[in-house]
Amino acid sequence: MNNSIFKGRTALVTGASSGLGSDFARQLAKEGANLIITARRADALEALASEILAGSPGVRVDVIALDLGQPDSVDALAKTIADKGLVVDVLVNNAGYGSFGPFDRIPWEKEYAMLQLDIVALVKATRVFAEGMKERGWGRILQVASIAAFQPTPLYASYGAAKAFVLNYGIAVNRELRGTGVTCSVLSPGVTATGFLKVAGQTPTPYQRSSMMASPAVVKVGLRALARGKKAVVPGFGNRVAAVMTRFIGRGTAAVLAEAAMR
Repeated sequence: MNNSIFKGRTALVTGASSGLGSDFARQLAKEGANLIITARRADALEALASEILAGSPGVRVDVIALDLGQPDSVDALAKTIADKGLVVDVLVNNAGYGSFGPFDRIPWEKEYAMLQLDIVALVKATRVFAEGMKERGWGRILQVASIAAFQPTPLYASYGAAKAFVLNYGIAVNRELRGTGVTCSVLSPGVTATGFLKVAGQTPTPYQRSSMMASPAVVKVGLRALARGKKAVVPGFGNRVAAVMTRFIGRGTAAVLAEAAMR
């Protein structure tokens, strides 16, 4: 018998066309959640929906293809969801990507688009969908950050700083939501076996290959934390140690070690 708190709820997963996003959708469906999946690639979303419906025939899957990196896209997403007569009980803010390279060599258009998606769209989606959750007295929000949130990360300078924003924003929002029945959790994974590095433009380093976690394992940790209403979680023992160590070695030393790990 499925006793998951997600059973019968409707979960919106952003960036669902691949990687962590598609695994969030798969695992939520297995726990009995109905899904709204969104990303840019309609074909990948439709394929994922077919796969999920074949394995979890009792759930509903709605596909909304759009680019959350575009201005007003969150408003368009919310309107489409409302027009379908749906409400969002669970929000997984997973959409995002990184840009690898010297801070002054990454094309500005790429960096700007990354910040628009990783920060602006995430904040807007949180605001828009938390409102309905508060009115109904129940909701779960998961912000996907990164282990890069815990220290300055040369060669991922803007991405790491963006994820530090996500981490602090999510914990602050969770505090503000106390007593509403809604919680906000932050998942900060380390290197994960997804297409992240390819999109970022980086060849995996020895450190990244040795510390890489499987995407379904990371998602399992995130959903467990989300179900329990934990404010933050870092999957993987080594990643947790790295996050804690930054407090003791200082940001300057942490930046040196992070840069070494990225080369």
